Amino acid sequence: MNNATSILLLIFLAITFIMSSHEKIFHWKDTMAWLIPVFEKTFLKNMVPFATGILLLVELIAGILCVLGCLELYINGGREFGFYGAVFSCVSLLLMLFGQRLVKDYEGAKTIAIYFVPAVLGVYLLG
Repeated sequence: MNNATSILLLIFLAITFIMSSHEKIFHWKDTMAWLIPVFEKTFLKNMVPFATGILLLVELIAGILCVLGCLELYINGGREFGFYGAVFSCVSLLLMLFGQRLVKDYEGAKTIAIYFVPAVLGVYLLG
């Protein structure tokens, strides 16, 4: 299989962003209870639900495109869905990194950087 690396990366990204979306959708109140105090001293303090909704949408698009990208690669070797899935994954991670840096959570930012490496690799391999 010529696309094994790309498919494995897309599966990794799909799991990451579909699970993150799932948590936000089905545990919205818990997510807000945790995030609102974190951002209370930033310019986002009154926009946490809106900003989280945007992040949720980007994560959901990333996850769905990554799943479609796996199918497309397997069925006909196409890379378009996977490429855009990896791009949306990068955008999602950059949004999260911005939030982590805004609240000065440098440990959280390091964790996001770890996820960013395979996402960028996916953009590279599928581009």
